[in-house]
Amino acid sequence: MRLLSTILVALRALRRNALRSILTALGIIIGVGAVIAMVSIGNGAKSQVEASIASLGQNIVSVFPGTSTSGGMRGGWGSASSLTVEDVMAIRDEIAGVVSVSPEIRDRTQILANGLNWNSQISGVDTNILDIRMWTIAEGAMFSEGDVRSGAKVCVIGNTVAQQLFADTDPIGQTLRLRNVPFKVVGVLGAKGFNYFGQDQDDVVFIPYSAHLRHIARRQFINSILIQAVSPEQMPRIQQDVTDLLQQRRSGREPDFTVRNQLELAEAATATTKTMTVLLGAIAGVSLIVGGIGIMNIMLVSVTERTREIGIRLAVGAHGRDVLLQFLTEAIILSLMGGTLGILLGVGSSQLISKLNNWPVLVSTPAVVGAFVFSAVIGIFFGFYPARKAAALDPIEALRYE
Repeated sequence: MRLLSTILVALRALRRNALRSILTALGIIIGVGAVIAMVSIGNGAKSQVEASIASLGQNIVSVFPGTSTSGGMRGGWGSASSLTVEDVMAIRDEIAGVVSVSPEIRDRTQILANGLNWNSQISGVDTNILDIRMWTIAEGAMFSEGDVRSGAKVCVIGNTVAQQLFADTDPIGQTLRLRNVPFKVVGVLGAKGFNYFGQDQDDVVFIPYSAHLRHIARRQFINSILIQAVSPEQMPRIQQDVTDLLQQRRSGREPDFTVRNQLELAEAATATTKTMTVLLGAIAGVSLIVGGIGIMNIMLVSVTERTREIGIRLAVGAHGRDVLLQFLTEAIILSLMGGTLGILLGVGSSQLISKLNNWPVLVSTPAVVGAFVFSAVIGIFFGFYPARKAAALDPIEALRYE
């Protein structure tokens, strides 16, 4: 009952100076709202990057060519094309925990079809590329393993290629020419959009890697190897096993390849957004501190204004801890009120920013709870000194105060 009575007295005291109480809580309201809005924007950007990375596939370990040296001249990464289809088969047969593996041979070339032409990326892949890259077939079907073994001249085209070359016709069964070699369209990929690197994933033509090596690239080496691990936990181990296997197959020569896993790519891609989120949250958090200082300032003014009231309470038997609890309760109520309104402001402004600017936002429950708890802590921290000062007043001196 004493606590309830203290809260009711505190509410009455705040209501007597309603405008001042609202202005005092405004610092907390803005602070909490700013923290939630800034963290939501940062989390939204981070989630967008993570979704873009995930669109490349799940649990992917990639092998790329390394560097080459010729006549004292050192090439950059990717200049040593030494990866072969035999390396792909060795990884598939000898590495535990590998779900799927596919070679990739990439070239850009002009495509002729339906009286039109379009420059696109031609990727020689295996049939399991759809599982590795989490891709769907919108029309038709994927070419078969038999097509891969025989090097059949068939292809599956991306949504962008289909729109550019076959906008008014059904592409299934049509023929397109790649470097003057005819390929029959057997399927159309589901739309994926742009990836994290700004590349249109739908601007692609998939053909069997055997056909690509024979008719398009006319070389024996491949550009990269995509490996799908059974789980994220297995990716570091598979990455090391692949490195050891390929090094063994090269008889101990200096490594001319590099192996990367998707976790490393995701961490590198989200590092900037994580930093931005922390920075925005920290800047917004400063306003919470300023709001707390405002509470302490107003509570000190309140103690001065109510000195005679405090003296009367102490004279009629109130203890110092009762006075301390009274003023501390007022400070906490101001903070909690500001925190509650700040949450509403932060969530509302996040949604408004998202709608007006078409930015992705993700309201974080930990950020909401953390901002609310922090506002309560600020009320206790900055309200304690004025409350302690009020509790330490001498009753006689307080009664004499004018």
